[in-house]
Amino acid sequence: MIVPTAFAARALCEAAQVFSRDEYLPFARTICDFILNDLNRTAEAPDEVCFSYSPLDRTRVFNASLLAAETLATVGKLTGEESLCELAMRAALYVVRRQREDGSWAYGGDDYQSWSDNFHTAFVVTSLSRINDSVPPTLATGPGEQLENPLRRGYDFWRERFFLENGWPKYFPDRLYPADVHSAATAIVTLVDLRGHIPSTMILAEQIARWAIENLRDPRSYFYYQRRRFHLNRIPYIRWSQAWMAYALARLIEGKRQKEKGKTEENFDEE
Repeated sequence: MIVPTAFAARALCEAAQVFSRDEYLPFARTICDFILNDLNRTAEAPDEVCFSYSPLDRTRVFNASLLAAETLATVGKLTGEESLCELAMRAALYVVRRQREDGSWAYGGDDYQSWSDNFHTAFVVTSLSRINDSVPPTLATGPGEQLENPLRRGYDFWRERFFLENGWPKYFPDRLYPADVHSAATAIVTLVDLRGHIPSTMILAEQIARWAIENLRDPRSYFYYQRRRFHLNRIPYIRWSQAWMAYALARLIEGKRQKEKGKTEENFDEE
């Protein structure tokens, strides 16, 4: 599956940059070989491509294909392999060209994948931002094919339709319930990732974190799965809930420290 594999690649690339150790980047490069050689390519054209979710299917899941593209772009930037960045840009164009008029994306390209939800939209926004930051400007600035405008339109839809003013994270854009801890955690990670690119993301990240702590945190310090209309689902899922919230809160602390040091968001008024 590309989703956990891409997250591993993200960690390896970040470790390569932070620790400057030789083994991390070559290992991340092997993940590109998996993407290039094992994932199926659907709807392939000279200027776009969609990667499958796994070697065993031919699905067109937008966030999964973009995670593959993000890996190619990030590794390509670090290794100087423009061919990886070119393929990443083709995958990004496949997704942005299927953005809806309101700025949203469906989960995937087939009729049965037509819904939009909070955390998959967050994945799309995050990967588009990372790809845009990684590919050479000559690849990202073709006529009508820039990633910046679709990214901002997608962010605006996500911000306006998936959150209440107090930080309540909706699972679907047209329903108040369920309020989902995974949606909250993914949103915090995405908003910290976008700091310095879009104004006020850290403010929203803190609002969501505060709401989740006040409404989904058990006194024993674990997080509930969901708040539904008439009850709380208190299941303490380790991966889906606890790990993601631990990661999200750590990223929020990191982002706040960097902001205080003046290293991020220098051009935006967050007050």
